[in-house]
Amino acid sequence: MTQTTVAKVEHFRQVLLWPLRLMSVKTVSRLPATPWELLRAQGEASPWREVVDEYTGVAGSFQERHYNEFVAFLPYVQRFLYGDGRATRGKLGRRLESPMRVFRRKDVATVRVVNRPGDEAISLNVVHIDLYFFLNIDLVLLNVELSANNINLNQAQELLHRLGRGYPAGWSDNGRALLCAESVECLDADGKVLARSDMQDTTAYLEHVSAHRAPRISAHWDYLLQPLVSDHSASAGELRYRQIEYYRMPLMAYLAMDNPQTLQRSDFVRLGLVTGAGEQGVTSTAPLPYSDQHLQDFERKYCYDRFWCDSGPAPNTRYLCNGHSLIVVGSARSEFFSCHLRGVLAQFRHQHFLIFVIAHFQKAALLMFSDRLAEALRPLVISDPNSVRRFKRTIRASFEGFLGFTHLYWFREVAEQTQTRDLFRMCADHLEIETLYREVKERTSDMNSYLDADALRRQANTVVRLTVVTIFGLIGTVTTGLLGMNLLAEADSSIERRLFIFTVVMSVTSAVTIYTMVKSKRLSDFLDAVSDERLSAWQKVLSFVAVWRRNND
Repeated sequence: MTQTTVAKVEHFRQVLLWPLRLMSVKTVSRLPATPWELLRAQGEASPWREVVDEYTGVAGSFQERHYNEFVAFLPYVQRFLYGDGRATRGKLGRRLESPMRVFRRKDVATVRVVNRPGDEAISLNVVHIDLYFFLNIDLVLLNVELSANNINLNQAQELLHRLGRGYPAGWSDNGRALLCAESVECLDADGKVLARSDMQDTTAYLEHVSAHRAPRISAHWDYLLQPLVSDHSASAGELRYRQIEYYRMPLMAYLAMDNPQTLQRSDFVRLGLVTGAGEQGVTSTAPLPYSDQHLQDFERKYCYDRFWCDSGPAPNTRYLCNGHSLIVVGSARSEFFSCHLRGVLAQFRHQHFLIFVIAHFQKAALLMFSDRLAEALRPLVISDPNSVRRFKRTIRASFEGFLGFTHLYWFREVAEQTQTRDLFRMCADHLEIETLYREVKERTSDMNSYLDADALRRQANTVVRLTVVTIFGLIGTVTTGLLGMNLLAEADSSIERRLFIFTVVMSVTSAVTIYTMVKSKRLSDFLDAVSDERLSAWQKVLSFVAVWRRNND
C-alpha cells in the first residue's frame, strides 16, 4: 500500500460537555440554597467565579456576534438562555434572570495530552472551563473548550476518541488503560502541573468499585470539578455529584483543514462516529472501522451536507452529528469558515454550542427524573407508615419537578433558522429525547395516579367506617334521647356518683365505638346485605353472624 501525507488540521477546537447529577444541597441561613449560591459563598476558597455575560454585564460590551446568537433562537428559548435584559422589569420591580447560571475558572491555562504510549505530547490551549447550573434542576454541566493549531488528522481523531473519558474502560495485559489518553496534565500559565491523570492506577479503580459500587473519577477530572466532589468520595463537600450518563463525555469539534475534499470516507466515518485514528499511519486505501453493510447509510444518518459543495461563503463545509458528538469540518482557506465574529467558527462556539447544551441538558434531566423514581421505590416498605409517607413525598416532589421541567425547559423546536433547526433535530433524534420524555412522563404520571387512587381509596374506607359507626350509634342515640327521657334519674345525686356514672358510660360508649370501627368493614358488608332486596331474611341473618367469623374476608 502506498503511503500518503497525513492531512493537517490548521485549527482544532474540542468542546467537552459532561452532565452530572447534584445529589445534595444544604441550607444557608435556614433557607434553601441553590448550588450556585453555595459555590458563590465559598469566595476565594473556590477557583470558580460567576460569569456576568455580555447580555447583563457592562453596557457597551454587547457585540454583533451576541446579537446573531440571540436572534437565532425562538422567543421561549431566548428567555431560557438569557432571561430579561437590564431595561426589563418584572412585576416585583426586578429583572427576571435566566434560569441558567454559569461559573468559570481561569487557573488552568493548558492541557497536555499524550494519546498513546510513545506519542509526542500535544499541548491544548484552554479557552473555557465552565460549570452550568439550572434553576430547580439538580444538574451541573462541566464544559471544557480546548484549542490547538497545526496538528495532524490522526492526532485530532485520537484526541476526540480518548480525551473525554471520566475513567478507564479497562486495562490491557500490560496494565495500560484502554481507550483513554496515556496521560493528561493540567498546567497553569507558568507551566506548573496542577493535576495529572491516574488512569494507569488499576488497583485504586478496582478497590473503589468494590467498596462503593460506583466508578472512581480520574484525578484530573476530579481536580477540575473541585470543590464539587463525587458523592462516593471520602472528601467533604456541600456540593456532591454522581454520574448520570455514559462515562464518555459528549463532545463538539471544529476542524479547519487546508482542503477537506481530500479526506477519504473512512476519515469522515472515524470523525463522525468518534472511533479514533485506527492503526498508526495513513494509506491511500484506509480501511473503514466497521463493515460496509453497517455504514451503508452513514451519510444519510450522520452527515449534514447542505454546505458540502464548492459554492457559498464557506464551501466544502460538512457537519457530522451522532447525538454524542457534533463535528464541523471545513476549509481553513475560507475566511467565513474561520471567522470568530460572524462565520462558522462563531456559530460553532455560540449557536451550535447552545443547541448541543440544550439537547444534552434535556436528556440528562429526564434521566435524573427516571433515577429519582427508581430510588423512591427501592426503600419502600408498604407495612411501614413512615416509609410510605417518605415515598409519597418523594413522588409528589418528582411530579412537581417534572411539571416545572416541562413548562420551563422542554422544547421540541429551538429555532426557525434552517441550519440551527436541522442540527438540533439531528441531535435530539439521535439522543432519542422525545421517546425518553414520553417514557418518563408516563412513568411519572402512573406514579402520581397511583398516589391519587390510593388517597381516594383511603378516603372511601374512612367514609365507610364513619358511616357504619354513625348508623349503629344512631340506634343508641335515638333510643336514649327519645323525648329527652332519662333512664337513670341521677340529677340530684352527689357529684361523685354522677362522675362515676359518666365515666362508666363514656368508657362503655368508647369501647363500643372502637369495636364498631374494628368491625366496620364486615358491618358494612352486613348493611349491604340488609339493603339487598334479592337476599332472603335467612341470608341476611347469616351475613350478620359472619361479622364475627375469623375466616371472613
